[in-house]
Amino acid sequence: MSVQTLDALINDFIAMVETSTLIFEEKFGNRDIRRLWHTKAIKRRGRVTRGVKYELHGIGCRINLSTGTVDFDYGPNGEINGFDICRLYFFACERPSKYRKYCDKKIIEKEFAEYIDLKKSRKSP
Repeated sequence: MSVQTLDALINDFIAMVETSTLIFEEKFGNRDIRRLWHTKAIKRRGRVTRGVKYELHGIGCRINLSTGTVDFDYGPNGEINGFDICRLYFFACERPSKYRKYCDKKIIEKEFAEYIDLKKSRKSP
């Protein structure tokens, strides 16, 4: 059985966002596809490949892969390495066999606050 840590959850989340946006880059020539949506070059939601669907929202995107779903926001310069409690919580809840501990929102909130206090991450301005 693997040890459930917030670091592992965050790393898995960021890795899945990275993998997902690479699929966008292969299909559309860019990882940040919001501009394509805003110029109506692509629809707000659609299919990238047979097993990959996306839905753009506000400043972010929800991607459904055969291995699960990940929802993230793009940073001001197209960054994809941000996360918050809600996104990590939903990500964990989709993977209860791996992250059962973090399917409890109180636990993730407590550990996330400690994570910030330890300066392992920082809040966005």
